[in-house]
Amino acid sequence: MTEKCVFIHTNERQWLGALVSEYSFRHNSANPENFEVKFIHTKDYPYLSAREGESFLRGGVNRVWHMDDLQSFTPLRYLPPKLMNWEGRAVVTDPDVFAVGDINELLELDMKGAAVMGRHRSAKEGKVSQVATSVLLMDCARLRHWDAEKEFGQLFSSQKDYKDWMVLAYEDPANIGYLEDCWNDFDNLNSNTRLLHNTKRKTQPWKTGLPVDYTPADKFKHKPLLASANRLRVRVFGEYGLLGRYREHPDSRQEAFFFGLLKECVEVGHISEDLIRSEINLDHVRHDAFEVLDRTPKLRVRAA
Repeated sequence: MTEKCVFIHTNERQWLGALVSEYSFRHNSANPENFEVKFIHTKDYPYLSAREGESFLRGGVNRVWHMDDLQSFTPLRYLPPKLMNWEGRAVVTDPDVFAVGDINELLELDMKGAAVMGRHRSAKEGKVSQVATSVLLMDCARLRHWDAEKEFGQLFSSQKDYKDWMVLAYEDPANIGYLEDCWNDFDNLNSNTRLLHNTKRKTQPWKTGLPVDYTPADKFKHKPLLASANRLRVRVFGEYGLLGRYREHPDSRQEAFFFGLLKECVEVGHISEDLIRSEINLDHVRHDAFEVLDRTPKLRVRAA
């Protein structure tokens, strides 16, 4: 196995994004032969689907685990050290993260004694220590204590809370380092962006117009009336009922960047038009994707 690997964790609903992400890492690197890119797919880890319909702890309240949720892949982001046989460097990213710069710069970064690094999730008071684990740099040899399957199971016995797990709250702070925001730029594309993350789910450029298929964060636990109304909505209309549709991304450059990458993927044979049609028919990709491709100019952004 190579000493350096980029892992993209994904599920069926974000498969097209994952394929475009894979292409971006290779294409925007000056030395793509220096690392591998691999997928970690929910279909290959049956311990996730075994929990379908069970309650788990998230943000101090009970939520129901659904494999068809847009982000059902997130518990897999702690697998890379084991998959690397506890050796070498690994980066793990969400399938909605796309390389603008050269990922080798991150893979070769001086970790300054940290075992794992990610950007600050928030600058808000009380949250500054939280890590955005959607992009992580890992020194795999120092993360032997990670057991993704065991820790996932602990969510269902209330031994761990999903929200705390996702921000590395259970990790020794001495093991954690912080990346510059440019390595996980939240819906921000500028000259300093190295990895663009279309993290606002409702405006992901390849989803515009589709019915929402993710569970929103629970913001009603301290508002009993709203919480009761939300539970009623779920019972009557289903988990995603009345949640509306994906909206257009507010930054047209980010839509152009994604579809510019997708256009290149089609041109070089990395993604077929038939696959795009299939994803459209499954409501995983916006129905006007080919029209957007036709009007999207070729990319000008390249790795430095």
